[in-house]
Amino acid sequence: MPRRYLRIILFGLVALALSVTPSVAGDVRVGVNIGVPAPPPPPILLPAPPRVVIVPNSPVYYAPGVDFNLFVYGGRYYTLHNGSWFYARSHGGPWVFIAPDRVPRPVFAVPAPYYKVPPGHAKRMGPPEPPGHGPGPGGCPPGLAKKGRC
Repeated sequence: MPRRYLRIILFGLVALALSVTPSVAGDVRVGVNIGVPAPPPPPILLPAPPRVVIVPNSPVYYAPGVDFNLFVYGGRYYTLHNGSWFYARSHGGPWVFIAPDRVPRPVFAVPAPYYKVPPGHAKRMGPPEPPGHGPGPGGCPPGLAKKGRC
């Protein structure tokens, strides 16, 4: 077969491959596993969609009637559970881990008063004070105790 025909056939195959690739590429999923397992999903059981209320000055809704963080944005449900974000397409789940940088900005920007468990609360709380320390009856703030003022 002359080279000219091989080039035409090769060019045609490449053109065909490029024209098919975009429709196939939409179905391709790529994942990276660096050995860190995703945290377990939250044990959320909602038999019916909860009542949601808009967060003022935001496109995000929150659920005031549930005892955990639950936000609705863009047709998806989002929750912050034990420091990890999860989303679901339905109130009933399944809940899927989502990296913090993939959480939509409006959801990430919800002010702390709209959380049942505010972000970072565990870090700020720390371990409980031993008896006789800390402010309150019978206690002394650590700074004053070290200086012998209590």
